[in-house]
Amino acid sequence: MKTKVMITAALAIAMGAGVTFAGSHADPAIQGAIKARQGQMQLYAHNLGILGAMAKGEVAYDAAAASAAANNLKAVANLDAMTLWPQGSDMDSVEGTRAKAEIWTTFPAVVENATAMATAANAMADAAGKDLASLQAAMGPVGGACGSCHKAFRGK
Repeated sequence: MKTKVMITAALAIAMGAGVTFAGSHADPAIQGAIKARQGQMQLYAHNLGILGAMAKGEVAYDAAAASAAANNLKAVANLDAMTLWPQGSDMDSVEGTRAKAEIWTTFPAVVENATAMATAANAMADAAGKDLASLQAAMGPVGGACGSCHKAFRGK
């Protein structure tokens, strides 16, 4: 009985090591694409953090800072990011990502979400520097665009 437990444990460790080895030795182009798109998401988060803090009253509204963050958001949202999403860069194929495989089977929906994000970011860039009320009004569509894509295409 003890031998079965030891063999089972050894197999579990070996299989886990195999998955880790495979994930860590994935195609460098895929790893680069994942890293780049995660960088894009970090830029979104950073600039949305600035805008969100102002919108919630956590920091004082500053038109220049709001405009800068909104213009950064607009620039990132309008990048041609198609090369950041190669086939095989999903969470079922490689470690280090939360992108669901459904991205590649429902790609028109992903493009629609990206278009919605760009539209919302463009509107935010127009609104953020006007006044606090305009910034606050523009937050909903940006958050909605982020959320709709993440809910459908980002794993836990």
